Amino acid sequence: MNRTLRRSTVAVLAAVALALTGCAAESANEPAPTDAAADTLEGEISVYAAASLTGAFDTLASAFTAEHPDVTVVPVYDGSSTLVTQILEGAPADVFASADEANMDKAGDAAIDPELFASNTLVIAVPAGNPAGVESLADLADVTTVLCASEVPCGAASAKLLDAAGVTVEAASLEQNVTAVLTKVATGEADAGLVYATDVIGNDAVESIVPENADDVVNHYPIAALDGAANPDAAAAFVAFVLSDAGQAILADFGFGKP
Repeated sequence: MNRTLRRSTVAVLAAVALALTGCAAESANEPAPTDAAADTLEGEISVYAAASLTGAFDTLASAFTAEHPDVTVVPVYDGSSTLVTQILEGAPADVFASADEANMDKAGDAAIDPELFASNTLVIAVPAGNPAGVESLADLADVTTVLCASEVPCGAASAKLLDAAGVTVEAASLEQNVTAVLTKVATGEADAGLVYATDVIGNDAVESIVPENADDVVNHYPIAALDGAANPDAAAAFVAFVLSDAGQAILADFGFGKP
């Protein structure tokens, strides 16, 4: 190879190396795409959830929107039977989380592939100090007791628990969600009530007693995105988040058991 050709080859190689170095430097200086930039979810989703899920789902909603800042989660809490009735009547819900499988079944084809995400059991709630001296399910027959109505998941579970114990209770009132039962106990309007174990956690106005055979009556909670949801992508993402390890950890912090 002559000297002129050798010099030309070296010059070309040097130019190529310089160009590659420049490209690498440019790439290094370009900001990497962030999760937020890649996140295409936006808008609002309406989450209809059982009253017993209030605290946990408020926290789940906050954690979800931290990951998807352009999505607003609007929770609606009530008894599962009330919520499913509203959904079937056309309420603008994107997600339904029920406190039992029976009410999810009532949603029929409106619920897309429901999956279980949590479980819960009942306890006897009494006002702080337990002024009526309640110790067992049998005592509920002799004091002012409030229960959930039979069509509500906590009411169906209460009936099953009381029947198994051979206890008949003439309830002072039958409430449409477990929050109403807990409120009457906490304010002293009732001497006792049957609520979920998760409802009494962190509530200094009440005390709880775990009744015999409580573990034999377990409520399993299903969740589903809804057919015809106004924001189906965000609804599916929220359901996936509840089922994820992060979502399950939040539920565990609120006392919910595994599905």
